[in-house]
Amino acid sequence: METINSKLAETATIYLRLALAAAYLASVASRFGLFGEGVSWGNFQNFLAYTAKVIPFLPASFIPTVGWIATLAEIILGVMLLVGFRIKEAAFLSGVMLILFAIGMTLGFNAIEPLSYSVYSASAASFLLAVYHKSSFSLDAFIGKSIEMNS
Repeated sequence: METINSKLAETATIYLRLALAAAYLASVASRFGLFGEGVSWGNFQNFLAYTAKVIPFLPASFIPTVGWIATLAEIILGVMLLVGFRIKEAAFLSGVMLILFAIGMTLGFNAIEPLSYSVYSASAASFLLAVYHKSSFSLDAFIGKSIEMNS
């Protein structure tokens, strides 16, 4: 029974990591119009307009900077999660970024918005991944095995 539970836990962890990575990278792809105009934002200008609505308390001149910082963070976290590099740190930062986004959505729109888009769920999942992040299918595991072999 223990073997089944540990295999299920590892499989679920890999699935969670890849799902979060896919969500980040697809979101970024939409910002750059890779899915076309009719999908999500469709272009970076639409994304920046949405960013301004999420954080209406910031001066308009800060919005492009915040938009680019969020985009770069999502690219970096997405790639780190995809390849399984520093999973614990990437997952924790993902959880923080998503909870801040959820709070911004609540303040900028309403409390239903982040619930409807599962932002709180994704944040909670990220924090769970930060706690239970061991995976044999990751760059972390490969690097760890390489270090052990060279020791």
